Amino acid sequence: MEENIRSIKYGGITSPEGFTAGAVYAGVKSHKREKPDVALLISDRPAACAAMFTRNAFCGAPVTLGRKIAERGVTRGVVLNSGNANAGTGQAGIDGALSVERYAEGLLGFEEDSLFVSSTGVIGEAFPTDKVKDAVRQIVPRLSKSGGHEAARAIMTTDRYIKEEAYELTLSSGKVKIGVMAKGSGMIHPNMATVLCFITTDACLDPSYMRSMLKNACDISFNLLSVDGDTSSNDTLLMMANGASGVAPESEDDRQAIEHAINATLLDMSFRIASDGEGASKTTIVHVKGAPDDIEARRIARGVVSSSSVKAALGHGLLSEALVLSAAGSVASTADFSDVSCRIETDGVMTIVDITFKQGSGSAEAFGCDLTNEYIRLNSFYRT
Repeated sequence: MEENIRSIKYGGITSPEGFTAGAVYAGVKSHKREKPDVALLISDRPAACAAMFTRNAFCGAPVTLGRKIAERGVTRGVVLNSGNANAGTGQAGIDGALSVERYAEGLLGFEEDSLFVSSTGVIGEAFPTDKVKDAVRQIVPRLSKSGGHEAARAIMTTDRYIKEEAYELTLSSGKVKIGVMAKGSGMIHPNMATVLCFITTDACLDPSYMRSMLKNACDISFNLLSVDGDTSSNDTLLMMANGASGVAPESEDDRQAIEHAINATLLDMSFRIASDGEGASKTTIVHVKGAPDDIEARRIARGVVSSSSVKAALGHGLLSEALVLSAAGSVASTADFSDVSCRIETDGVMTIVDITFKQGSGSAEAFGCDLTNEYIRLNSFYRT
């Protein structure tokens, strides 16, 4: 990152001013008493918000409710759970999510439609409304700045490690902080491949500006990430800006600094998610250069990391330039393959693929991983 951005040691989602969190184990996930499964992330004041959700038409109840709250552009936080996605649950699932939302808003003294509800886990199973509400009751008096780490643990499903980070960014009128936490291991594919990702900042930002910034950042990060070719029913990317620092971007340089920070944050989370893909033993980064334009470059990079043939070959150390170009050609639209080069470098764990055309300035970077027998085992018997 640039010189005006520094990483905050041991930082996370509650590093920005005005944010607290907490988490408990409520029994939503079975046999996981060592890890919490319900969490709250709360702003001490109304926060501007922007969100992106899955494009899967079979979306979870939290996504249905969340889209309406996102349209308002203001929130006080989110209720989170793992172990049950509340997807494929019909009206009962929507009623359950809304009941949790209203219960939490009542306990916290917030107006209706102030809180998002976000869920991840097994799909098609009845949502344990009462368990989640009881967990909320326990968490509210425990909300703290130190609770962010436990919240990041609470949203994990098959993730092998926590994904969280925080940064301090210097703008012309002062310093702001940015926090992030994400989960993602399986059912990850372009069209908002986050599963769950939350960004907090104490900067003063406008919701419309945040929406534009978030979309642009997502296009070069999460939408160029593929683990298994499945787009989840619950993917949610939510950004909250509560203005607690009193610092707003006052110049074009300030805006570029914030945009660069958000881009870098989501790129980092994308890489971590690809590295933690279900059953994955190898991570791959595909660079495309010299394409007719960025759109074509992204199409090709995404196609290569999404290819089952590429993933399988990668897992057995048999990835070849010809196989990469075949995958690229199967999705290309305007790229000319009569003069293209491909180079593969690997250290056994990380594989870098460079595809270079000579048609323009289009470039892209996509993230993926191998497809292994362990992935098949995990998804054949998956129950959180």
